[in-house]
Amino acid sequence: MRAERGLWIFTLRREPPPFIHPHGPRARPPPPPGPAFAPLPSPPRPPIRPAGERRGSPRPGSPRSAAQGAGGRGRREDGGGGRRWLYRHVQQEIMKLSLDVAVAYLRRKLLFTENGVDLQVCTSKNPTCCTKKMEELYQTAAKQDIQQLLQTSSATLKFLISRNAAAFQETFETLIRLAENYTSTLFCNAYRNMAAEATTRVQEFFTDVGLFIFGTDISTEEFVNRFFDTLFPVVYNHVINPGLTDISLEYAECLRMARRDIRPFGNVPKKAIGQMGRSLLPSRTFLQALNLGIEVINTTDHLHFSKDCSRALLRMQYCPHCQGLTLSKPCMGYCLNVIRGCLANMAEVDLHWRGYIQSLEELSSAMSGTYDIEHVLLNFHSLVNDALLQAHINGPELSEQVNKVCGPPVRKPTQSPGCSFDQNKDNQGLEMFSRDSEETLSSRRKEFISHLRLYRAFYGGLADQLCGNELAAADGLPCWNGEDFVRSYTHRVVGSGIKAQSANPEVKVKGTDPVISQIIDKLKHVIQLLQGKSFPKYDKWDLRQTGSGGGVDEQISGDCDDEDGCGGSGSGEVKRVLKITDLKPCISGYLNSPELCSKAEKTL
Repeated sequence: MRAERGLWIFTLRREPPPFIHPHGPRARPPPPPGPAFAPLPSPPRPPIRPAGERRGSPRPGSPRSAAQGAGGRGRREDGGGGRRWLYRHVQQEIMKLSLDVAVAYLRRKLLFTENGVDLQVCTSKNPTCCTKKMEELYQTAAKQDIQQLLQTSSATLKFLISRNAAAFQETFETLIRLAENYTSTLFCNAYRNMAAEATTRVQEFFTDVGLFIFGTDISTEEFVNRFFDTLFPVVYNHVINPGLTDISLEYAECLRMARRDIRPFGNVPKKAIGQMGRSLLPSRTFLQALNLGIEVINTTDHLHFSKDCSRALLRMQYCPHCQGLTLSKPCMGYCLNVIRGCLANMAEVDLHWRGYIQSLEELSSAMSGTYDIEHVLLNFHSLVNDALLQAHINGPELSEQVNKVCGPPVRKPTQSPGCSFDQNKDNQGLEMFSRDSEETLSSRRKEFISHLRLYRAFYGGLADQLCGNELAAADGLPCWNGEDFVRSYTHRVVGSGIKAQSANPEVKVKGTDPVISQIIDKLKHVIQLLQGKSFPKYDKWDLRQTGSGGGVDEQISGDCDDEDGCGGSGSGEVKRVLKITDLKPCISGYLNSPELCSKAEKTL
């Protein structure tokens, strides 16, 4: 057995060799013998040094004394001892250093380069730990951080508008369905013999109402006239000149074409056109404005930042990290200059955003009262009943006019079916809309506008909000000024908007963003719509005119009073009183004139 380079070579003996440390035989004691092996005899221990003899001095006759006598030749041969001494010396010196000094030493020696000569933005006269690749990653992170802050800041506003836009759209859909239900119920209760044919016309009419409210380019006057045009042949066949069988399709088409000249329904279609135009068009514009508000927020949430802005964001947020200042924050003035420069185009939206909210508020107030869409739609069946009653009263005169235009009626051998409408299919919706005045559509709009009004200055104060709440250091604390860690920012702080950025020392702004310009143009257009500048000029309908048959004053007013089945409140809201269960065609509460109603009942 022998030792070579610290490794043991075993012989075939069963006893294990003694343990000898590579750095010396006295480094540690030999391990205890195993159960199956007996240790070899240990090498002799060196003699005990006499008292008073200095450690390290050679003993007479020793190899070391001989080496010293030979001119130090033994020290050169024993190179391992010198290395061991150097290792112990370095270890002792490091242990003397404190932990903080050691960390600073390693950071400076191992992590930091001299001056970051390959950096583009985060250059500094102080040592830096950043490389060009790190700088590029930091620049991407800086843009992502500011976009995330923008989306977080606008999240509440976006949710407010989108939630109410969806709620108003759902409410309009429910109103349309209920109004259709009320009108079809009228035919089933009061005019059952023509209910099946009339219900088809009612469904087509309210389909057009929904298409118009939700943005289809059709005219209210067009689909109201189409409804009464298609209703006239049905009314002639069952009310004016009833017969055992229905009129032919050709004769019905002649009646449809002649309706506007014969005017069997008096001025009721004209009144319906006025009410629909004044209620549906503002509601349609209101929905369009809410959807545009969501589009504006989505656009500004994903704003494209210029190269100069990206470099300024990098310098403000991540360049301190290259000097080990990972917890530092930018000075308030420095942050305002950078963010106002980056959001200069967005600040141009502020004036138009204020006008947008103000116009929404004005339109919401104007939509209340008699021409509120909720009142107009849910009382449309009343207008239809007025039209049917007018045709019934003037039946003989109308028959003569029809004979002159289309000739005597031509009938076909089939008979139209009776009412097949399910009056209970929307009972749940009816219950939902049996509410107090505090829960009307008008009150919903008022509540929404009161919340939206809090965001009038959103775009004008966005930079101050981001710096004050998220990015900048508090007043009086040391902060980062773009170059070093200082007590305060000494450059001039500029205002908001593109014009103010000409004096910005941190960001250079070059013209207007075309995406923002497009959003501003859309806001200008919708403000004009909200202010009614693109609405058709409806006159106040004076419907106190003589009916087409002559001799009977219709006395149908465009206003709503208690006899119309609606009562006004102090806030201009309308409370509906629905009476659609009477089987008589002249239903109490449908007409302003009780005398006309009693006359109609006598003719039945």
